[in-house]
Amino acid sequence: MIRVPPQRGGWLEVVCGPMFSGKSEEMIRRLRRAEIAGQRVILFKPRIDSRYDVADVVSHAGVRMSAVPVDGYAEVVARARSHDVVGIDEVQFFEQEVVHAALELADGGARVICSGLDQDFRRLPFGPVPELLARAEFVDKLQAVCHRCGGPATTTQRLVDGRPAPYSGDTIVVGAAEQYEARCRDCHEPGAGAVAAAA
Repeated sequence: MIRVPPQRGGWLEVVCGPMFSGKSEEMIRRLRRAEIAGQRVILFKPRIDSRYDVADVVSHAGVRMSAVPVDGYAEVVARARSHDVVGIDEVQFFEQEVVHAALELADGGARVICSGLDQDFRRLPFGPVPELLARAEFVDKLQAVCHRCGGPATTTQRLVDGRPAPYSGDTIVVGAAEQYEARCRDCHEPGAGAVAAAA
């Protein structure tokens, strides 16, 4: 696929997919290339995501990059203004207004790269990501490897004591391999209470 970025101004890129698909790693790769090109780069992460490091963004494979932990979209806008390229990791944890922040930065001339889950553990659209996907110039949906069958995984399964989490559970529960698996459509299990919730 040939991609032609705009000749003038900024734009929005979204890298999405399930857990363990390499989203953060791909975003870091793009940001590092921008740094090599001499561009001013800044990376943000939600403060609640301290799984591997309080400050750095760290992929499940151990790839890391220094980041600025923030509590919300307002900090992103305030601190990103003098930068050419802005990365926002785990964007699904931000409030819906992060969409307007990303668009404001892109309209101001920045290249904005957002990375996050497009679906929650129920396989429902997750937070601001669906609107970011609709507004982005470039979208990449990555796949992981299904922990059950080895096929291409597009969903995330949350586990509680080794079993699918109840459908009524909290949407945001920060965790890693001890609580989550990547699953394909056929291997994903909806969890107790899914039928009642859908009715």
